[in-house]
Amino acid sequence: MLLLLGALRAATVRGLVRALAVFSFAVALPTRPARCGLQRRLPLSNLSANCWSPLHPVKMFNSYNVKLYHSKALTSPYPGSHVERSQVPEDKVGWLIEWKDYNPVEYTAVSVLAGPNWADPQINDKGFSPKFNERDGEVERRSLNGLYVIENGRPRNPVGRTGLTGRGLLGRWGPNHAADPVVTRWKRDRSGNKIAHPVTGKNILQFVAIKRRDCGEWAIPGGMVDPGEKISATLKREFEEEALNSLQKSPEEKAELEKQLHKLFSQEHFVVYRGYVDDPRNTDNAWMETEAVNYHDETGETMDNLPLEAGDDAGKVKWVDISEKLKLYASHSYFIKLVAEKQGAHWSEDPVPECRE
Repeated sequence: MLLLLGALRAATVRGLVRALAVFSFAVALPTRPARCGLQRRLPLSNLSANCWSPLHPVKMFNSYNVKLYHSKALTSPYPGSHVERSQVPEDKVGWLIEWKDYNPVEYTAVSVLAGPNWADPQINDKGFSPKFNERDGEVERRSLNGLYVIENGRPRNPVGRTGLTGRGLLGRWGPNHAADPVVTRWKRDRSGNKIAHPVTGKNILQFVAIKRRDCGEWAIPGGMVDPGEKISATLKREFEEEALNSLQKSPEEKAELEKQLHKLFSQEHFVVYRGYVDDPRNTDNAWMETEAVNYHDETGETMDNLPLEAGDDAGKVKWVDISEKLKLYASHSYFIKLVAEKQGAHWSEDPVPECRE
């Protein structure tokens, strides 16, 4: 009996210690006022030693220990429209905060309502019974961040309110899955030597960027995962279509592209991020998630022999030097930063600030 009581006391103490540790971690997370305007800094990963300041912080973390938040998902007007979101105060973003007067705007784009094969029907349409939080036939309705709430028959954005219901420009109710291939190489001089940044001394990394036709912002050449398609296939297909214009190539030219890219896309790669994306298209009922993967051409031999040519959704395509000065679409700057850290490349000229409680 004495041994049993001693074990119980020890277990209780261990539980309290763990609880206090979790509480202390949550309290110690640094925050500071967010910048105004569309070009706000994205949060930096807790996996690095950097401090970061989220906008509208929500107590939700993904598998990368990154705090998810809304910034671009609150911007107005909604992309491709004159629809203004209902304003969401900073302290009302999270669903756990009661807000009886919340009255979001309902909007689903005409292009989505037209019923293309990449879009769901309306929730109340006859015969439409989606299996949320499950693999629904060929459609993946599971979230990379775990289970999400279904309220009044509709999926609820796991990060919080956006000021807009419906699907906007997104085809699926709930998570809309994308894939973002980050293809990189070292910047080199005419002699083939790596070029280092004059301030940090770190080598400069470059990635293939496209200029989106819809908004004019530079981005990673990614796209949506087709029903039943593997992520690895999406990553390769989207890069070929947007950065190499494969859709306009002859069968012979496309076969040659496939042959040259096979080596790069079949080698060891780095999964940069998997999860929710702060995207201007997000709504209360539909949101973007992605898997960003870095394919690095160490010698440059593969990509040097492939002529970049914009295609599909891309207006332009080029190699871009990686640094913190980049202003990219959605959360792409954050993905690029993680790649720079992984490769030990130049990112910022400023010294890393010390985190303070």
